[in-house]
Amino acid sequence: MRRDVRILLVGDDGVGKSTIITSLIKEAFVQRVVPEVTIPPEVTPENVTTYIVDSGAGPQDRQHLESEIRKAHVICVVYAIDNPNSFDRIPTFWLPHFRQLGVNVPVILVGNKIDLRGGEVANEALEDEIIPIMNEFKAVETCVECSAKMPLNVSEVFYFAQKAVLHPTAPLYDSREHVLKPACVSALKRIFKLCDTNKDGVLDATELNEFQRKCFDAPLQLQELEGIKDMVREHAEGGVREDGLTEAGFLYLHTIFIQRGRLETTWTVLRKFGYGEDLRLTESFLLPKFDVPHDCSVELSPKGYQFFTDIFETFDKDQDGALKTVELDELFSTSPGNPWASQKFSDTTLVDDTGAVTLQGWLAQWSMTTLLDHKTTLAYLAYLGYPDEQRTSALLTTRPRKVDRRKGKVTRNVFLCYVCGAAGSGKTSLLRAFTRKPFREVYEPTSKMFSVVNAVDIDGSEKYLVLQEFGSKYEAETLRSPKKTDLADLIIYVHDSSDTNSFSYISNLRQQYNLDHIPTLFVATKSDLDLAQQRHEVQPDVYCRRLGLQVPVAVSIKTGQTADVFHVMCSIAVNPHAAIPGGPDRALTASERLRMYVTMTALFGGISAGLVMVYRSFLRPGGPILPGWTSPWATWLLGRREG
Repeated sequence: MRRDVRILLVGDDGVGKSTIITSLIKEAFVQRVVPEVTIPPEVTPENVTTYIVDSGAGPQDRQHLESEIRKAHVICVVYAIDNPNSFDRIPTFWLPHFRQLGVNVPVILVGNKIDLRGGEVANEALEDEIIPIMNEFKAVETCVECSAKMPLNVSEVFYFAQKAVLHPTAPLYDSREHVLKPACVSALKRIFKLCDTNKDGVLDATELNEFQRKCFDAPLQLQELEGIKDMVREHAEGGVREDGLTEAGFLYLHTIFIQRGRLETTWTVLRKFGYGEDLRLTESFLLPKFDVPHDCSVELSPKGYQFFTDIFETFDKDQDGALKTVELDELFSTSPGNPWASQKFSDTTLVDDTGAVTLQGWLAQWSMTTLLDHKTTLAYLAYLGYPDEQRTSALLTTRPRKVDRRKGKVTRNVFLCYVCGAAGSGKTSLLRAFTRKPFREVYEPTSKMFSVVNAVDIDGSEKYLVLQEFGSKYEAETLRSPKKTDLADLIIYVHDSSDTNSFSYISNLRQQYNLDHIPTLFVATKSDLDLAQQRHEVQPDVYCRRLGLQVPVAVSIKTGQTADVFHVMCSIAVNPHAAIPGGPDRALTASERLRMYVTMTALFGGISAGLVMVYRSFLRPGGPILPGWTSPWATWLLGRREG
């Protein structure tokens, strides 16, 4: 909600624009244009800074008037009760003039000088005059009559002007059809679903009280609750069921609030659930500030895992331990849709025999999403109704990797593993086996990045492994980027043990890219086929031993002989020091190695320069000889000098 409101008063000469302003602030009566007035937030009902701007209507004022019209947040068009012509010019001049200038802000019609009206005029007569104007010009919010001289209703003019800006009618309500607008209906339906925590289609007393507390910081009294339900029963068919408020009843209540001028009630609800004036969830609501330091990763916190567990169990209506398509559709009905629509759960995580995602697969999928793109998780926590307003409590940042390396203990629970190898080496089959998918006989080359996730038990603790392969198009792009390779907890080199050329591909990768700071594992696939001599200067087992690594793990995905390779991967991710090519001392990122090189170059450059200075000092005739200097360097230098 905006924190300031700029109110402009316009109208024909003599209608009393200036006197209305001075009556508000000084209770004085003037007949000239007054300077801009600033009212501080603490004295306004809405706690916003308010600027009140007067204007002249003469030809000499036209340029300034048009400038102020364009700057205004709300325009009060003032007419005089005793001057019918000033009222007639509202639909014939003033409102068309705003349109001509391209200005579309709320308009308040202000009838001044009611003290000069002769006799009583029924409200119906006023409505008959105003309603045709409101029907033709949607910007007109309401009409207020006042007297600056008495004074009477002057503060109400500015209250309604503020309200028209802070709680506008136009986005919510169609004044011509007398119904809520579609965007408003959609937003309120989503709010209803989020508040219906047990998903039974009604808001019971507990849920209504929680809704009231969240939006207005106060519980509903029993008498108020019964009064609401009685009113809805009387006027909205199907609005109350099983002593609870239905979606139809919830919408009816907000229609009544708006029709009775209590737009602030509906706007308070909408804003509390993150909606802006365009009735879309605001970016600041979807993506609250959450800084991730360099070399850290993001994981779900215990609160985050509990939320996703609870929502899974809530929508698992048949309690079969898996979410079917219809249950997933209902779960994501308060969001833009399934965030992984481009990839099926059956491709990336654990599912049951029918293809429905299991709880283990569901939590694994969110673990992977949080690691790879925590902003998506943050947004969906908002979409799905995370109960804590501080939604960042569902996430946590891990300790930097370099600190883990220094302390020799990894504290993270979700690990990213890059899987590299030649086309046809069996990378995709390895990833599919990780999520317990059947082996495919037909080879399909990987054309885009493919990621899978599953949990692995390490010493009674559950860790998540995210395995990624890139396809030839993206592999080079990833491996040449230090920012991307520094994110990897493990790199897995896959070669086809039956293909004589397969190992050379990954050997060339290692030579081409600087990857030796990443813990490494070699995997030999297709062990059910005859072992082929690799066309390489050394065979894979010798190659690995020279690097101080374990020999390639032999697997056959086709026959199901995986040698517990995924447990080996996770063990290396948790204890990376033993799997650094060349030894633990090489476990430095590319940027760390560069900094060390620069530092050592400067250090040794300084030392060598110092030695040259000392050497030249001793060679110079009459150069100083320090008394008692008997080090080997001194003896050598003296010997050189004497020689």
